[in-house]
Amino acid sequence: MKITVNKNNLLNILSKLQGITSRKSSLAITETVLMKAFNSTITIIATDLETGFEGSISAEVEEEGIIAINAKKLYEIARDFPENNIYIKEIENYWIEIEKNNIEFHIVGMNPDNFPAIPQIKNIDFFKIDSQSLKEMIEKVIIIGPSSKDKRAHIAGIVFEKIEKEDKKKIRLVSTDGNRLSLVDYIYKADIELPSIDNIIIPKKGISEVVKFLDSEGDVFIGFKDNHCIIKKENETITIRLLEGDFPKYDDIINESEKNNIIKIKRSQFLMMLKRMSILSDDDYNNVIFKFSDNKLVITSTNPEIGESKEDIYIDYDKNFFEVAFNPKFFIDVISIMKEDNIMLNIINEKKPCLIEGEKDKTWLSIIMPMRI
Repeated sequence: MKITVNKNNLLNILSKLQGITSRKSSLAITETVLMKAFNSTITIIATDLETGFEGSISAEVEEEGIIAINAKKLYEIARDFPENNIYIKEIENYWIEIEKNNIEFHIVGMNPDNFPAIPQIKNIDFFKIDSQSLKEMIEKVIIIGPSSKDKRAHIAGIVFEKIEKEDKKKIRLVSTDGNRLSLVDYIYKADIELPSIDNIIIPKKGISEVVKFLDSEGDVFIGFKDNHCIIKKENETITIRLLEGDFPKYDDIINESEKNNIIKIKRSQFLMMLKRMSILSDDDYNNVIFKFSDNKLVITSTNPEIGESKEDIYIDYDKNFFEVAFNPKFFIDVISIMKEDNIMLNIINEKKPCLIEGEKDKTWLSIIMPMRI
């Protein structure tokens, strides 16, 4: 193989797959990218055996061929390369030469025949979604990351649902780790036809890679077939193997929190307060106490090994006094990516979950479970 490729085009595509190729795997070749040069196009493929990426860019192809080269090193070479164009040539025994003018690298490649195949799924029933909206949806659910210990499908993945009620159709993503839940909707017009979607659970590790793939404008296409999620745009495709299992019913958690104790708080003020009160937290002492009383919220943090802290703010609250413990990090994760000036807390007592949503945007709801005091 002998090709000349634009540095920026190569770097753009390599940056999107670093998360896939950096994952630990039983196969060393998954740390490489497969590069196929044909006609005037390079196809670049990466996989960690669960998530696959395939993208194409134009190039000057002097000699067609296929190579497998370390993804991280190729990315770093392209990133720091001073020239606009990079010349890549396969020599012998899978050695690869990368050079231009007075710069030259010789990199050990691997046998491309050993590269794992990405499923080539045909006849997929795709539907369209705004790229930026999907990106924001994913960011709102992957704040609840996968657990390294709990491998259950509903903990390791997010549920992808189609909801049809009355004259509304929407796509919903839901994520949980057992202590909190994040739910976000994308609403379609009533006349839009959506394919059947039933019990789809996408791995959090896979869906987190999709964020890098999505643009700030335009549309992408999503489809589900043969136990895979396929997300594609013009020259790039991500294929994710789905998880098997059932996602628990979460409607009861939402419905049991009657919206009769809603407290409006300034987002930025509340966020900084929580950050200050979490300074003394660690793995052993990771809760703070919320005390609700006459138009005042007092938050206290105590760590016997470090010290204690306290802060209060005014709130519009005239109901009975109660106190409840929460992990402040859970609130910080949610509030940090909210864009509204005010947030709404629906909190009833020390036993019920706290519901958090924006004052205006009701397409995103977060639930945080209390801790024992």
